[in-house]
Amino acid sequence: MSRTTRGHVKGAARARARVAFWVLLGLVVALLAVAAFARQLCPYDPYAQDLRASLLAPSAAHPLGTDRYGRDLLSRVILGAQSSIFSTLALVALVMAIGTAVGVVAGWRGGWLDALLMRVSDVFLAFPGLVFALAVAGVLGGGIQNAVIALVAISWPKYARIARSQTLAQRAAPYLQAERMAGCGTAALLVRHVLPNIAGPIVVTAALDVGTMMMELAGLSYLGLGAQPPMAEWGSMMSDGRSMLQLAPWVVVGPGAGIFVTVAIFNLFGDALRDRMDPATQRRAAA
Repeated sequence: MSRTTRGHVKGAARARARVAFWVLLGLVVALLAVAAFARQLCPYDPYAQDLRASLLAPSAAHPLGTDRYGRDLLSRVILGAQSSIFSTLALVALVMAIGTAVGVVAGWRGGWLDALLMRVSDVFLAFPGLVFALAVAGVLGGGIQNAVIALVAISWPKYARIARSQTLAQRAAPYLQAERMAGCGTAALLVRHVLPNIAGPIVVTAALDVGTMMMELAGLSYLGLGAQPPMAEWGSMMSDGRSMLQLAPWVVVGPGAGIFVTVAIFNLFGDALRDRMDPATQRRAAA
């Protein structure tokens, strides 16, 4: 293959990657818009019960059917997007903030504080993640807030490790030495220089974690340790409909499809974001 042909092939690959990134970003924005305006998009009241319409099969009036209480499943799936997606994003944001703060402090200060914080993270990493989350959620009791707290407790060490390694690399950088000599304080160095320079890997990790966190949050709700009825949340809805799977399978199809589509979109977006922000990937594409 000639150099010109290789250049055309690589250029086409980069163009496809750019298009894929913007398409996936558009899908993520669409999901967030559905979650934000879920109440306005629901064709029926998601909590209105009508036992005369119990377990109706999908139809023109109810595209996803109804549940055992006669509630419209399409409306509940749409409203479930709000609780499921926003709870997951809040979870990822909390985990990222706590883990990054711990990692930056450990990497910047070093010494005994670094050793102490890393040994604490080792203790959390030693436990099987979901088992530990089940134990924490069981102690705290049911509820979406307690499920988020339980998952935060087990998920921050990964971000702490990433932030620490990146901070260690930045701490010895010549430009930071120059800023110190110019009289820049520690807080200003961290906020203006260190955090912006380590944000890339952390943000990419967070984007890739959205799908995983959503599955774990839905799993806790499915086991009765997350969102509690009558709250419209995808994991809780699947748990409520599991006993009717043979009689009325449509009661789990809607929330299951919501989880599948959302996790797939965020995972693909995370991959595209990593390819876009990873310098090594960009160098390979340009070679």
